[in-house]
Amino acid sequence: MRWDIGPEGLAVLGAISLGFGVVTGLVVGGPAGRRLWASLVTTVACFGVGLGTSEGVFGWATEEELQPNIDGLSRDEVLLSSLLTAAIVVLVARYVARRTQSLGASVERADRR
Repeated sequence: MRWDIGPEGLAVLGAISLGFGVVTGLVVGGPAGRRLWASLVTTVACFGVGLGTSEGVFGWATEEELQPNIDGLSRDEVLLSSLLTAAIVVLVARYVARRTQSLGASVERADRR
């Protein structure tokens, strides 16, 4: 595989990843720690998945075949993969929060006995 993403493409990918991370932190809800953790996980995951999508899945395409292509970054494909990644992180974070709350409630009931 030939990596052809340039500095401008990496900067755009970083901005997209950070944007999805911030939005995920707002959507997840709950305490600040959970929001920060979800934002961090989403930002890192979106960057990795976006890089893999742009260079691994669509690395064969030329600028004429995929528009818009920003310094080697397949922007539309990265946006779609980042949206899916952020949705998965939100669902997992909410599931874990619900499981943790129900586990905490059962521990409190056991402590009262």
